[in-house]
Amino acid sequence: MTRGTLRSWGRYPYHPQILHHCHWQSDIARRLDELSVFKAGVLAQGNGLSYGDSCLAASDQLVHMRALDRFIRADWELGLLVAEAGVTLAEVLALSVPNGWFLPVTPGTKHVTLGGALANDVHGKNHHVRGTFGCHVSRFGLVRSDRAPILCSRDTHPELFAATIGGLGLTGIVTWVELQLIPIRSNLIDATYFRFQALSDFFSLYRELDAHHEYTVAWIDCLAKGRRTGRGIFMAGDHAPHGKLEVPSRLEKRVPITPPISFVNHASLRLFNLVYYYGHRVKTTKKSVAYDRFFYPLDDLLDWNRLYGRRGLQQFQCVVPDSSAEAAIGDLLANIAATGTGSFLAVLKRCGDIASPGLLSFPMPGVSLALDFPHSDKLARDLLPRLDAIVRAAGGRLYPAKDAHMSANDFRTSYPAYEQVEKLRDPAINSRFWKRVAQT
Repeated sequence: MTRGTLRSWGRYPYHPQILHHCHWQSDIARRLDELSVFKAGVLAQGNGLSYGDSCLAASDQLVHMRALDRFIRADWELGLLVAEAGVTLAEVLALSVPNGWFLPVTPGTKHVTLGGALANDVHGKNHHVRGTFGCHVSRFGLVRSDRAPILCSRDTHPELFAATIGGLGLTGIVTWVELQLIPIRSNLIDATYFRFQALSDFFSLYRELDAHHEYTVAWIDCLAKGRRTGRGIFMAGDHAPHGKLEVPSRLEKRVPITPPISFVNHASLRLFNLVYYYGHRVKTTKKSVAYDRFFYPLDDLLDWNRLYGRRGLQQFQCVVPDSSAEAAIGDLLANIAATGTGSFLAVLKRCGDIASPGLLSFPMPGVSLALDFPHSDKLARDLLPRLDAIVRAAGGRLYPAKDAHMSANDFRTSYPAYEQVEKLRDPAINSRFWKRVAQT
């Protein structure tokens, strides 16, 4: 057991958690039994990179899974990998890339665990081609407090299979995951960068390019106003057909301290956005880059969340349907720009129509906007309610895995399958997020 002030990655809300370590799969059932005295409910934790309060146990007691980091089986002819839930995506890549295989879906950091990726049903720059992480999981092991260990698949315990993928860790503790990888011939991504001047250009670009590229995403200048609202850099990429099959080396730096105030403010954002936008000197640039640089730009700076200061940050991520996307995203960006706040990495991308097997999966056909805000009372009181109202009116929804403020009504309207998840929730497991949105 480790006592301390462990917090979510966003460092808000502040509910220090106590870790109870598991080193072997056989430890999990015993740990759940020992922690049954905490009636509010415990929760599993992987590598501690989740935002908000979906990763905070209702009892503030976490079952720490990172030590379950063993590979169980790998078939390099079929690209089928079986590994324990504490294995990170970085560790998967270190093993799979030299053998000519890659993750089918990856979020913006490679340091999340397989268990966390499954529990949050993460998505990436290729959702329009391959859907969510859960679409590529064929089986997994699950330990619950009320029965013997379970093997879950689409055919075996299908109800728990669907409820656990994207189920925020509430249906039990995932012990291992079987994942189908995709073949590659190189560690390089052939990337094309398009500098565009307004939000309407983004919509034109994705309509033109999505069908022709595995990966598409856009960085947005969240401070741009007027005719320049939504300007940014559109990135399209594909796995290169030629190159080395090796894991690229990177020099990672770490933010050593947490400053008393946020370093992310109007002045720093304005300077960064101008440099980044005009740093792409020509309208279209093509180059081959290592996959690390294309997928994981923030992984160069470890503990970057400290830049937001002691009060932490809140990430706002929404998806709105195609039919209302251009108007709604424009309204969201105009409201954000008016406050002069936001994040260095504001991401805009289109989600496709591939359905996830998970009951609470976030993506829907439409456009997703994600960015971070330094936490403040004004943010919670003023800006976030205005952004929520725009998303609500557009028929969109927020991402539970990144949330620290969503109303219970918005959650229940957007995710009506929550009642099925609640029925299947392990009685010994609960989170502060779930109590806030599903049980009030």
